[in-house]
Amino acid sequence: MPLYKFPANKKVKICVVGDMMLDHYIDGSCERISPEAPVQIVDVSGETYSLGGAGNVLKNLQAFGCKGSVISISGNDDSNQIVAAELQKINPDFYHLVKDEQRRTTIKTRVIVNRHQLIRLDKEDKIYCNDAIADDIFQFLKTKITELDILILSDYCKGVLSTRLVTNIIKLCTDNNVITIVDSKDKDLSKYYGATLIKPNKKEASLASGINIIDDDSLERACKKIASITACKTVVVTLSEDGIAVYHQNKLTKIPTKALDIFDVTGAGDTVVAALAFALANNLSISEACDFANSAAAVVVAKFGSAVATLDEINNLK
Repeated sequence: MPLYKFPANKKVKICVVGDMMLDHYIDGSCERISPEAPVQIVDVSGETYSLGGAGNVLKNLQAFGCKGSVISISGNDDSNQIVAAELQKINPDFYHLVKDEQRRTTIKTRVIVNRHQLIRLDKEDKIYCNDAIADDIFQFLKTKITELDILILSDYCKGVLSTRLVTNIIKLCTDNNVITIVDSKDKDLSKYYGATLIKPNKKEASLASGINIIDDDSLERACKKIASITACKTVVVTLSEDGIAVYHQNKLTKIPTKALDIFDVTGAGDTVVAALAFALANNLSISEACDFANSAAAVVVAKFGSAVATLDEINNLK
């Protein structure tokens, strides 16, 4: 396995635009069943918050040694103060958080007992931001675009990346020679027309292409369809235990997984997209970038929750 050494004096500039959320973990122990209903009683010992979605992509970039930056929205509630506080702890190059008076901050609450998730509670509003908020985001991005090498669009379908905003962002990036990498859960990828790289997982690729992926032939046809829909240069499909597939210059290549233990796949897609961006910003080829991303994913799936992979961990992967 190659050792990854990136130039210490090169400051790559990567910005994430997309759905910010809070991962809320409630930890406790369980020794009883409730007399009121056949459910477990959890004695809560503590709770923590961390940034998820676009925020988790940012955390992964920082783990690689890239400060990164992020642009997103938060809700009109107390939770937006937690998001802002977590961002200040991370201390990115810059961040721009627009308050949307019409929505709640997205929070995913997980109740954990002995490192096992009992239940997840989602609080969110899945509505696209209005044009005024989209224009606020775009105008801010315009002031920063000449500083960027790569822009990541992190689309969890929570409402930040409206068609109006995405269209404007991709044109802005194209005009300024900024690479655009898309990680979207939207089955309609047509709004990402003109992006540089599209990174779905296997299920998302099947939905976006309308092709049931069951073998390498259907995988290649799905990638070709996505490339046709978006006019992108490269499609990268994460295949869980089967590794990563790369469709580039009309050719499909598969890279086997490097994961020895798969404990928790939460946030693994965020790690892959961050690793691709970081590697490409450091002038690695697409095949080298995918190999690096594959190694980073192998590190995080062996951890609990939305984890990150450091360069040391990647280089020490056996």
